[in-house]
Amino acid sequence: MTNPQITEMDQRLARISENCPVCRHARKKQRGLLFLLVKTFENYCPNCRAYEKVYGRKSHDPVPEPD
Repeated sequence: MTNPQITEMDQRLARISENCPVCRHARKKQRGLLFLLVKTFENYCPNCRAYEKVYGRKSHDPVPEPD
């Protein structure tokens, strides 16, 4: 499996998903309607796909705590 090249456009789209109120709620709460919505439709959203490509995790996954 090759590493996909991360473009500037991918980074911009990932930033949109990072700041999206729906995605932020899903990452923070990990339950509820918005979580299920993001989990269901993240494969269709270009911002969520870019988030996964840039950060290596799904847009509904919680952000790991810094050590």
